[in-house]
Amino acid sequence: MDNFLRYKEGKIHYYDIGKGSTIVLIHGYLESAEIWNSLAAKLSKRFRIISVDLPGHGFSDIFEKSSSMESMATMIRELLDSLDINKVFLAGHSLGGYVTLAFLEMFPERLTGYCLFHSHPFADSPQAIKKREREIKIVMAGKKDLMYPDNVNKMFAINNLDKFSEELLHSKDIASRISAEGIIAVLKGMIARPSRLSIMEKGIVPCLWILGSMDNHIPCQSIQKKVILPAGAKVIILENSGHMGFVEEEGRTIKIITEFVEKLKTRLR
Repeated sequence: MDNFLRYKEGKIHYYDIGKGSTIVLIHGYLESAEIWNSLAAKLSKRFRIISVDLPGHGFSDIFEKSSSMESMATMIRELLDSLDINKVFLAGHSLGGYVTLAFLEMFPERLTGYCLFHSHPFADSPQAIKKREREIKIVMAGKKDLMYPDNVNKMFAINNLDKFSEELLHSKDIASRISAEGIIAVLKGMIARPSRLSIMEKGIVPCLWILGSMDNHIPCQSIQKKVILPAGAKVIILENSGHMGFVEEEGRTIKIITEFVEKLKTRLR
């Protein structure tokens, strides 16, 4: 069901299905809340699932020329306030993971735990910044359609491109509908974001970190060595996934998230 929050001078779109402990799903770059539909429907049999369109994506309006991780985290908090939800489990995919870590830093008391899904706590490297700046120039030149197809292809493991051809087309369709302004704003926000490694390593709340062994964007093995995980954190490697594990290994993802969140509920009793 489509829902809208009146926010600033515009609106934020979100889906809200199921009952029980609340899990909030935050999509990644070149995505919208629609990317979670299949996973959300299955998880909603056990939990209340809220998936949000970030500013300039899906049906949400854009509010700034640069969508900072902090402003998007604040938007999530205001959505929760509007729904009278005190604590949630927050799961962020890629860009959504950066927003999740900003939320962790700013509003830790609102979290039962969180999940970084094919994401990490580091600031952009110089190489990543150059890539994002090139993409900004391409989009500003009105050539968005030349940029997103290759990006979306790389989200899936090479071995999975044929197997998930329909899902790949769906992802490209979602990316095609994102406005140039929305793409540019999140690119600028990602370039400007700080490292939140220390926040992750403090272990303020339990962390679930899910990575894909065939991820074209995040080097699964090397990135783990750069983080000293605290007690209460759990790392899962999806052996048959690229950057889209919740699609490429949906069944296992559902089991992993369900077990982790259920254990958190047991601890809180």
